[in-house]
Amino acid sequence: MSPPRQTTLPNRANASGNRRGIDYTPGVSKSNPRQFAIELAQVAHDHKSEDIIALDLTGIGAVMDYTVIATGSSQRQIRALADAVVTYGKKVGEIPFGFCGYDNAAWIIVDYVNVVFHIFAPSYRQYYDLELLWGDVPKLEWTRSETA
Repeated sequence: MSPPRQTTLPNRANASGNRRGIDYTPGVSKSNPRQFAIELAQVAHDHKSEDIIALDLTGIGAVMDYTVIATGSSQRQIRALADAVVTYGKKVGEIPFGFCGYDNAAWIIVDYVNVVFHIFAPSYRQYYDLELLWGDVPKLEWTRSETA
């Protein structure tokens, strides 16, 4: 298994039939990175992902401050979640700096610089085992309360 290659999001036809790609111009963060990571974990939950964890990597010299890791059950679900993450990010003023893995949908990475979102197919999640790499870092509590 090899890591995902850098790719672009597929073009989607808009209502008039014109095809346009997604703008990759990085924007100025409009949210708190910690809160954004929590919100991305909630987006993953809303899209029926499994084994969702959000990790706090601040202060350990990592390239990013937070990472969210989730598992999808099919290529369709993995791609749909990646699309939802990008759409949600744009809604709150976050534009991905990098995006890769969409073509094979075994491991998709959406990189917002301070927050990196990973969604894996089950076999890739087990093989790469990112949780082991950052096993001693604190996990963020992201679940919604029963009253929310």
